[in-house]
Amino acid sequence: MIREDGIKWDGDPKKGDQKFIHALSSVGYHSVAPDLRGFSDTEAPTSITSYTCDHIVNDLVALIDSLGVEQVFLVAHDWGAIMGWYLCLFKPERVKAFVCLSVPFTPRSPQMKPMDRMQGFFGDDYYICRFQAPGEIEVEIAELGTTNVLKTIFSVRKPDPPCFPKGNAFGIRTNASISFPSWLSEEELTYYVTKFDQKGFIGGLNYYQAIDQNWEVTEKWTGVQVKVPVMFIVGDLDMVYTTLGTNEYIHNGDFKNDVPFLEEAVLMEGVGHFINQERAKEIGSHIYDFIKKFK
Repeated sequence: MIREDGIKWDGDPKKGDQKFIHALSSVGYHSVAPDLRGFSDTEAPTSITSYTCDHIVNDLVALIDSLGVEQVFLVAHDWGAIMGWYLCLFKPERVKAFVCLSVPFTPRSPQMKPMDRMQGFFGDDYYICRFQAPGEIEVEIAELGTTNVLKTIFSVRKPDPPCFPKGNAFGIRTNASISFPSWLSEEELTYYVTKFDQKGFIGGLNYYQAIDQNWEVTEKWTGVQVKVPVMFIVGDLDMVYTTLGTNEYIHNGDFKNDVPFLEEAVLMEGVGHFINQERAKEIGSHIYDFIKKFK
């Protein structure tokens, strides 16, 4: 399994996502959950080019090889899901089936670079556009504090595209308390903060800053379908799902056209972006029911 923020699903109650890994363990699955490069205890190279999809897929293939297996069941969320799609696209023979959480496949558009398209749709304050200026967001995060920033990210449930105005990107008011989501413990948040404070946010931001480079790397993959069995799960309050055009893409047949072996797209009501934590047991059951068909 892969997730975007470097937290390992290893069942340690001092680490994030223990509810989810326990849900999977209870139905008999052992998992290996790598940190993506740039997160947690991994190396965090400063060069943006070190975070392009070809590098990350090579990391994943090397990991699969080290396990001594030809294929894996893949479960991934957010940036992990994005890199999971690239793994399925580049190396479909290494993936038996893919359970994708939150982020659907995004076909490459040959006409326009992704950042030009996002800026045109959403403007300069769109969060991904704001992340393109190296150093800017890091300064704001340092001023606000990692704890406040992460707590805000976990708590947000806005249906509009996230916009980060300059000066206070995360909309945190001085001295205002930020409530914990019911599914997030203080112990989990402390672990996240500790890990992000090790190396800062450079790894995570570099993934965003490499988006246009991924577009260049994948030129020969334009129009290529993802041909592995897929289950897709998303919450109806997830900002990815509510972003302009995404839910239409998922439901109007275009997603199925690009991913012909898409077996199911599950929309969970009343759930936000961090679906694997908010509804851990349900997600674990969905995963189990899907992958047991391939055993």
